[in-house]
Formats: sequence, C-alpha cells, structure tokens
Amino acid sequence: MLILFHKNNTVVEVLNTTTSEIIVIEEKEPTKGLFFLASKYSHSIIAWCHILNKKNINIEAIQFCFTSNNVMVSNGNSSYLTDAIGYVEDSLFINVNRETKFPTWLMSSNCGAIYGEKLLMFRECISNSNSLDYNLNSIAKLGMKNGLLCYFSSEIIKDNKEVYLDEKASETELFQFVKEHFRARWTLLLFLYLMIFEKKFLLFPLIKSLLFKQKTFNKFITSEAITEELKINTSVSVLIPTLGRAKYLYDVLKDLAKQTVMPAQIIIIEQDDSEIAKSELNYITSEDWPFKIEHRLISQTGACNARNIGLQLVTSDYVFMADDDIRFNKNTINEALVFMQAHDFNAITLSCLRENETEKRKIPIQWAAFGSGCSIVKTSVLRNLKFDMAFEHGFGEDTDFGMQLRNKGIDVIYLPYVQLKHLKAPIGGFRTTYIHAWDNEKVTPKPSPTVMLYNLKYKTVQQLKSYKLTLFFKFYKKQTIKNPFIYYRVFKKRWEISQDWANNLKNKAV
Repeated sequence: MLILFHKNNTVVEVLNTTTSEIIVIEEKEPTKGLFFLASKYSHSIIAWCHILNKKNINIEAIQFCFTSNNVMVSNGNSSYLTDAIGYVEDSLFINVNRETKFPTWLMSSNCGAIYGEKLLMFRECISNSNSLDYNLNSIAKLGMKNGLLCYFSSEIIKDNKEVYLDEKASETELFQFVKEHFRARWTLLLFLYLMIFEKKFLLFPLIKSLLFKQKTFNKFITSEAITEELKINTSVSVLIPTLGRAKYLYDVLKDLAKQTVMPAQIIIIEQDDSEIAKSELNYITSEDWPFKIEHRLISQTGACNARNIGLQLVTSDYVFMADDDIRFNKNTINEALVFMQAHDFNAITLSCLRENETEKRKIPIQWAAFGSGCSIVKTSVLRNLKFDMAFEHGFGEDTDFGMQLRNKGIDVIYLPYVQLKHLKAPIGGFRTTYIHAWDNEKVTPKPSPTVMLYNLKYKTVQQLKSYKLTLFFKFYKKQTIKNPFIYYRVFKKRWEISQDWANNLKNKAV
C-alpha cells in the first residue's frame, strides 16, 4: 500500500508500507500525486492521509476494508459538502453513522484509500483545479452508481483527536458540485431551499454554477470473484409470510424444490384473521417435499409480526426472505450465495420485477433500499434485529430493516443479474380493510405517519425540509384546494398531524 500524506493542499511525503520506503515524487498537488501513484502502482491500494493523522492511520484496518478491489473508503468528522447537500440528495447515503462502516459517497481528505487501477478510471473526468476533497467526493459520487463500493469507516483512524479539522466546501464549490453531479434543476432548487430555510441569497454561486456541465462517467467498475464455487455445507432457510395466496405459494414451493442448492428449511408464517383460523395450505402435508417445512398458522395479520416470528425459527447459515407470489429458476439460490461468498457480502437484494419490466442495471451496486420479499441475509448478522412493529400495516418496514442492517455495519448490495419475477398477485392481503388509528382524524395526515416515522428516524434536518417542500408542490396538483393560501394552511396541519402520529409510533417496541 502507498500512502500520500498531505497538508495545505500540498504533498508532504509518500510512504510505501510494504518496504517502509519514502518515495519521492515531483507532483506536489495531492490529486495529481494520487493519479501518479495509481499509474505506477495500479495493482496496489493508494491511500491518502492528512499529515496530522500520520500516527493515527490504521493500515491494517484499511487493508481489511478491501475484500474486493472495487472499494473506496474514507474517514472524516463531517461532510466536506456541508449539511446543505441534504437539500439535494434524498438518499440514506448522506446521514452517515460515524460509529461503524457505513455506505456513503461523502469522502474526506482526512484519510482514505482506493485501488490504483480503479482510481485511474476517473482520470478523464477529474479536474486538478479542484481541491482534493472536491475530487474525492466527485469520484465516489460518480463511481457509486457504476459499481464502486464507497464507505465511511470508523476504524481506519485509530484516535481522531488531532487538531486537524475537515475541510468545508465554499458556497461556490457547493453549487458547482451540484451542477456537475445532479440534474441541472437541483442548482435552482438548492438556491431556493437555502433562501427559504437559511435566509441565504446566493445568486452569484448559482450564476457561476451555470458555467459548468454535468459530469458523465459510464464505465462499469467490477471486481473479480475469488471463487465460483459454494462453500461445502452452506445451508439456507427460506422465510415466507403468506395470507390468502395458497395457489401462488404452491408455485413458490415448487420452484424451491427444483433448486440446485436445496434449502434446508422453509418457514411459512400463514396468517388468517377469521374468527376461527384455518389453514389453506393442505399441500404442505399432502405432498412430499425435499426440504423441512416449518409451518405456523397465526391469527394476527401483518408482515412485520410474521417475519419476526419466522426469523426466530431460522436454523441455517443464510435466510432468503421471499414473497409468496414470486417465480424463479433452479439456479437462483446457488448464484446468489456464490456471489455473496465470493465477494464477502452479508446482505443482498435480488432483482424482482414484474412481467413487463426490464432490468436496467447491469452490475451489482450499493442499494438505497432493502427488499423484505427478495433478499438474502447471512443469519449471523441478524442477531438482535427485528422488523419494527411501528411500521405494521403501513409503509417502510423493509427500508427500516435495511437501515438497521447498515447501522450494524452491514451493507446491502443489489444483484441485478439474479432475477425473480414478481407476479403481484391480485388476491391475498387483508380479509378486511385495516383501520389505522389516524384514519379517524378529521384531517388526514400527510404523508402517511409510517412514512413520516422513517423520515424522522433516518433523514437529516435538511433532507426533511427538502422533502416537505417538494411534497408541498407535488401534492398541490393532485388535490382540490386551488387557493394557495388555504392549501398552505391545510398542508401544514396535515403535516403536523402526521408528525404527531409518527412520534406516537416511536414508542412502540421494535
């Protein structure tokens, strides 16, 4: 590994950790220095570190992060692009959990690393006129959607108590970054949000940003698998909650029975909210199956409760969380598990599209969601995790579960080429319409309290403000009140009611 130490946007020294040799390079600007090292040592990890953290850099921890060569890792106390980037970026990658390893494209010149050959892929779209922090964030932002796995790591700095403070982008640099990496309209929206919420009238940065073009990066960043064979004795359980879809579930079981890697255990949590619960799944006992089936019939409806019951019954190395209305080929489980083991991933979401949909993604990427009916997770990382019952009968329980994983340091990878077909069965669901407590409100909450709950739990203040204003404009076109002043009062009231209910839901046990 090569480490470039810098200070005041100048290269101080370069260390080869393998030989403990100090390498002399002519390039004094850090970005140029990194690309020079990458061209000379393309198969090595190229790291950067502020000189004040020289004693604190954890070389072993950096190397441990690179389970594959398409990784970029960094450590900083805060975001170079400031909290204002939350007005533009709505994803989970902005609100970084700095106590663990967390997926994010927010990089810092404080300390970090990337493989030389992957860094070289960005040479044409990186300008040396920008600061090191700007360029590191640019590389990660461009690379993440094309297969670069980007993380904050709490462990690559042993003791981050030095005087060094993270660099902050100027207002002009912030607008430039948004213009180069987001759709053009977001520069105008950023200007609007800053004016409304922070009373800043940044006309000059807005105008100057118009001089820049949006950056493009269309290269796929991949990593070769260590092995293409499944480890011996790897076992998998399949967890399926179901209600009123006996025919569809039967087809799912038939697909599972054809798998080249046979599941050791199928866990079926059947729900029936009738006065006398009665199973519709007679074929579980009337037919022979090549796996053990754990069947539970419960009278309480709700996917969160059903999955939590099922998770307690898992006995295998991995658990495939599946819907009861999907179809898949015989190699699905094998291909998914081989991918996970080859790249040391603990949680993946599989492609799960409807009949007329086409998968547009070509390579695995870090995923901003989690599919509770199309994901495979290593059982050992699920310890102490449950679906939050506050989301029961609402929206967001799967994305919340994904965030629980990420806050434990477990990334979720989307695997586009292992595909399920989602039938979206027209039957099933609840026998009767579920009435939420807030459905009795005279004024209907907007958004749904479970959506609000997720936003309150995981979004930054800036993201929440941006979401609120965007919802305000979008919903205006769909509702009947056309007087903007009356609409504003009604919208504000509905938002406040949603917040109140979301805070009440927080008190429910997870």
